[in-house]
Amino acid sequence: MRLTLFPLVILQLHKLKRILELLPKLPPPLPPPMSRRSFRDQLKIFFKEKRAAGCPSFFWYFATLTVQVPCFFLWITTITRMSLYHHEGFDCGGILWFQNLTEFPSGVLGPVFPLLIAGLHYINIQVSFQKSSVEKMSGPVGLIAKYYQKYLGVLTLVILFITFNMPQGSLVFWLTNSSMTVIQQLSLKHPDVRKKLGLPQKDPQLEGAHPKELVNPGEIKIDPSKNQSKISVQNLSPQELVNLSIKHLAGGRKDEAMSFLRLAIAKDPENVRALLIIGQTLLQDGSLPEATEYLERTIAKLLLKENQKEIEDVDLLILSSQWAGVACIRQGKMGEGLAHLERIATLKEPDDPKSKAHYYDGLVLLSSTLINAGRKKDAINYLQMATAYDESYREFLQQCENEEDLISNDLATRRRD
Repeated sequence: MRLTLFPLVILQLHKLKRILELLPKLPPPLPPPMSRRSFRDQLKIFFKEKRAAGCPSFFWYFATLTVQVPCFFLWITTITRMSLYHHEGFDCGGILWFQNLTEFPSGVLGPVFPLLIAGLHYINIQVSFQKSSVEKMSGPVGLIAKYYQKYLGVLTLVILFITFNMPQGSLVFWLTNSSMTVIQQLSLKHPDVRKKLGLPQKDPQLEGAHPKELVNPGEIKIDPSKNQSKISVQNLSPQELVNLSIKHLAGGRKDEAMSFLRLAIAKDPENVRALLIIGQTLLQDGSLPEATEYLERTIAKLLLKENQKEIEDVDLLILSSQWAGVACIRQGKMGEGLAHLERIATLKEPDDPKSKAHYYDGLVLLSSTLINAGRKKDAINYLQMATAYDESYREFLQQCENEEDLISNDLATRRRD
């Protein structure tokens, strides 16, 4: 029965191979820094390009799991019921010490099946995670993968306990299933087998994460028509490093982009743009304390600048205040987050169209926070300012005013009562 699912595994691997070939060519699902795109717009672009490229569904990552797990439970439950209800042939259909498949493990050889099944489960875990790209992932995904591996390891003891309380007929099936799983995994890791099945020889996720065009993280390729074919990033200026990091972030190569940004800061500690982009990237990754640190460093350096009236400095101050406020609020630091957002309201309305859009986005974000803090009048005031700039904000203003009316009506009703 286990062999019937093997073609599905092969099909899944081919689909994943195709996904990982196309994924680096697609735009990132999250909006790049300074792009001014919303998450919704960026996702629309991502899925549109995904469909145009003929990329298979991401459901294929979970295809075998959603089929194998239900099938396993169905088969193990069926055989267990047959054993417990003394199905014909189960009482004498075994061999050696397990001739009666309806009995539970007992005697000196009783622990053999439970120990083998638990051992094979542990071996399956080691084979699955051995030299896997999952182990090399960083950030929240890598952390989840590590905890998942630990969870599966602890599950070995649970399986050992369960198998001591199951009839031997079920244990024979479980042992066979686990053995086939180990054989299948080891076979699919063999280069010759992968070659015959048309599967990539290397971990495709690692190839996707480290494209061939960036052979050395300390070097980048330039125009081959020039005398040099490569240039060391150490020779790039901080501004060039920041620009290069933005391109890498847009291409989904976050680790390399972060290394360029940190190098830019090492060369120029006053580079507020690099600090800001690091803070935003960490915020997107969920590293809130570290993101807050970088964003607040950005704000501090901008406030200390002698000439804060430059267009870029004002824009960066608005953006860093927004994201610092969001980072603090997500950590439950409402007061600190509100202070960052209220800083935007103290600034003069910028003349630059791009900065002005960021300014009013910040006021709307401030209004949302003020509503949660119970300061609806102040929130309405800022929303009215934003609506005067852009009518698309009127929806938020109406929602806030309607909520205010509902509260007033409720209070009036209570007073009458």
